[in-house]
Amino acid sequence: MNKSNATVEAVIFDWAGTVVDYGSRAPASAFVEVFRRFDVAISVDEARGPMGSEKRAHVAALLADPGIAKRFEAAHGRAPSEADIDAIYKAFIPLQIETLASHADLIPGAAETAAWLRERGVKIAGNTGYNSEMSAVNERLAASQGYKPDVCVAANDVPRGRPAPDMALKCALELGIGTVRGCVKVDDTIPGILEGLNAGMWTVGVSVSGNEVGLSREEWEALPKDEQKRRRAAATRRLAQAGADYVIDSVADLPAVIEKINRRLAAGGRP
Repeated sequence: MNKSNATVEAVIFDWAGTVVDYGSRAPASAFVEVFRRFDVAISVDEARGPMGSEKRAHVAALLADPGIAKRFEAAHGRAPSEADIDAIYKAFIPLQIETLASHADLIPGAAETAAWLRERGVKIAGNTGYNSEMSAVNERLAASQGYKPDVCVAANDVPRGRPAPDMALKCALELGIGTVRGCVKVDDTIPGILEGLNAGMWTVGVSVSGNEVGLSREEWEALPKDEQKRRRAAATRRLAQAGADYVIDSVADLPAVIEKINRRLAAGGRP
């Protein structure tokens, strides 16, 4: 990337909580339900803890939580094992696929932001903690609403899921990007921000529409302004502490950040 073309080449978006499913509710509700089916009660907040991870790894992380492991042992008379991780993940897959259809609405501003990027020749990719079967549901339903990335990569398409850089780098390879300095990773989860950082890309955290706040658009808009301010600040702080270069409320706010990154690139800046 020389100074004459030092601009953003590609944006790699997460799916749930970033471009679809305001509040990232589909995976959270599916994890609560699948654990219930295995006689273990977990809260929505607990379910959200490892969000952004590949989903089998997410199950493993939940079972490694001391409180959840204790509940599992109380229900089953033994500590959870690798076989239990596999069993819960196997049950999770169809449950998650079933849940996706009712949480597939584009987040307001997603289609407009994608159009803004395309007008400027910026390529678009999508990646996710979902497996390819789950991702395909999002891809199909998003396309029907006017959002279609050039490339999509799922967690099982690469050797390592987030926070490893594999998915983001595979997106860059498939898009034919000249340098990772010209790529921006946009994500509502800490593992997703770490993925972008580990890939050497600019990172943009999404606070209000994503996992950190975890509310539907209607629930968010019904909050008193002071409570919105408190929750926005907490989400912004967590994403910034994870290393995000910028934090925005939702993808509707991304164009202004892309312009800032372009100015930094033109001045010789790098992530």
